[in-house]
Amino acid sequence: MAVDLAPLDQALETAHLPALSAALVHLTGDLGWLRPEWRPIYTPLSRGETGVSEAEQAKMRAAAKVAITDYLTGKRPMAPIPGPDAVRQMMSFVAGADIPDGYGDFLSDELALDGHSSKDPNWSSPQLKAAARRLNVLVVGAGMSGILAAIRLTQAGVPFEIVDKNADVGGTWLENTYPGCRVDSSNHMYSYSFEPNHFWPQHFSTQPVLLDYFRGVAARHDVKKHVRFETTVEEMLWDEPRAVWKVRLKTPSGHEQVEAQAVITAVGQLNRPRYPEIKGRERFAGAAFHSAEWRHDVDLTGKRVAVIGTGASAFQFVPEIAGKVASLTVFQRTPPWGFPVPHYHEDVPDGMNWLMEHVPFYDKWYRFWMFWMVTDGLLPMVTADPAWKGPPTAVSELNLGFREMIAQAIAAQAPDRPDLIAKVIPTYPVGGKRSLLDNGVWIEALKRDNVELVTEGISEITPQGVVTADGQARDFDVIIYGTGFYASKFLWPMKITGRDGADLHARWDGDARAYLGMTTPGFPNLFMIYGPNTNIVVNGSIIFFSECSVRYILGCLKLLAETGSAAMEPKREVHDAFNIKVDEGNSLMAWGAPQVTSWYKNEKGRVSQNWPFALVDYWRATLAPDPKDFVLTKSAELVG
Repeated sequence: MAVDLAPLDQALETAHLPALSAALVHLTGDLGWLRPEWRPIYTPLSRGETGVSEAEQAKMRAAAKVAITDYLTGKRPMAPIPGPDAVRQMMSFVAGADIPDGYGDFLSDELALDGHSSKDPNWSSPQLKAAARRLNVLVVGAGMSGILAAIRLTQAGVPFEIVDKNADVGGTWLENTYPGCRVDSSNHMYSYSFEPNHFWPQHFSTQPVLLDYFRGVAARHDVKKHVRFETTVEEMLWDEPRAVWKVRLKTPSGHEQVEAQAVITAVGQLNRPRYPEIKGRERFAGAAFHSAEWRHDVDLTGKRVAVIGTGASAFQFVPEIAGKVASLTVFQRTPPWGFPVPHYHEDVPDGMNWLMEHVPFYDKWYRFWMFWMVTDGLLPMVTADPAWKGPPTAVSELNLGFREMIAQAIAAQAPDRPDLIAKVIPTYPVGGKRSLLDNGVWIEALKRDNVELVTEGISEITPQGVVTADGQARDFDVIIYGTGFYASKFLWPMKITGRDGADLHARWDGDARAYLGMTTPGFPNLFMIYGPNTNIVVNGSIIFFSECSVRYILGCLKLLAETGSAAMEPKREVHDAFNIKVDEGNSLMAWGAPQVTSWYKNEKGRVSQNWPFALVDYWRATLAPDPKDFVLTKSAELVG
């Protein structure tokens, strides 16, 4: 079927030209598309502006039009996939920087130019296929990570079942329906590497769009047939003699027990809403709800509304509701850093989508560019200098410069409101708490005549409203809590009993730890996705981490199958050494600074959420499990 070339000129105007240059190498086999004068020079947090002159860009577009037309009209067949040296050259060109040693194999794997990746299960031998069929896995959760696990288990031929507390797949993108809810990683990266979408409507899509994407992926892979909805795990008990997990489920019809050789938890970190401990909270007479449990039956039009909390959710929903309420009072304990991203709400141009769909490899190289920009990305900017003697508002010279750049961008949004700017510029280092994306709508909302930003602490909530520490009482019709989640309570409220009657939550004692964020001693065949220390702050998409984790977990299951083992768990010394390394790494990041408090730190003061190293480090650590890291137990050993 012939491709309509009418949109080509418009498409080229919207193209990310370095990615297009690399795609044209594929079409033509000519490395001449990587001309030095077309090599980009990027600036932080940009749309991808290249720094190349308009005259040179025009030359590139004109040449590209000819090459693309020749290919799409059949005048030129596609050249063979370039060799490793050429691909490395293409990477450096698109990145605008020489790719460091140690990154080539990592980035090549992410590109997957031949359609294959290390994340694809390889259970091809007859023996492995037979062993796979004898496994039995329970997956807890049918959100982004649970869907991913289901797809990979299916590809490996491993039988499994999924349970999910909701009535449909989608996880956080099903549950969070507040106004303005959207992703804060670009969709061309916040999507499965093997399931690209060439028609994202916006660079950072809204909740309904994301939910449609995950539902669509689940449908294409027939995931739902494996899911038991409206079902929760209450308790898991390891049966040592039989090497199975006995799992007590709460179902719509009552309780049920199932058994599984292995359990994969995919329950997320930000899925249990947390309400603040404020005196009198339950006494409020009006409507009150958490942003993650949005009351769509409550009409906010013309209402006096209080918002408690200024985290990621409030940053998104406050601008959406400010124009419809009579008054909006935002109670802020700590202001967030908002990285300036002007295109946060912008549509993806039709021309770009056309290129994604019709020019082979353009989508891969565009995603590569985005991936590279955050691979190391801003990590050096939020890394602490142990010798830093500067102000506590920063942790290094680079961090201080980064702070000044963002603070200036915030201040520029309200030059006539120094009182407001003084309230919204944080006093803690950039990267210390979750950073948000800012295209100006937050400040614009706070500047409205009907909006008040209150930084005085709350002393109590009354039936009528909120009383602050200075004694001022304000009356409200509705209170909305944007106060986050129980992020550090991993796998809560499930009761999990492992070997020798060990209680997982008692063992953790408020300080969850796991080897590579996935396994823990004393709890055989229990694997976590998005477990302790697998959150990322400024360098990438959480989907990348989930894909690495699932690859590793499938590797563990494969190891069980290959060795004929019934159970595996990490060695204590391996687990402990890993956690020491992670703790040392986090102590050198902005979020680990002693003057910083955030949900990244648990009740013990330890950073239990975040991965402190580069993405390549996690990719390499999770390529495959090392048998020497684990205690592998045969069935006979369990019995005898």
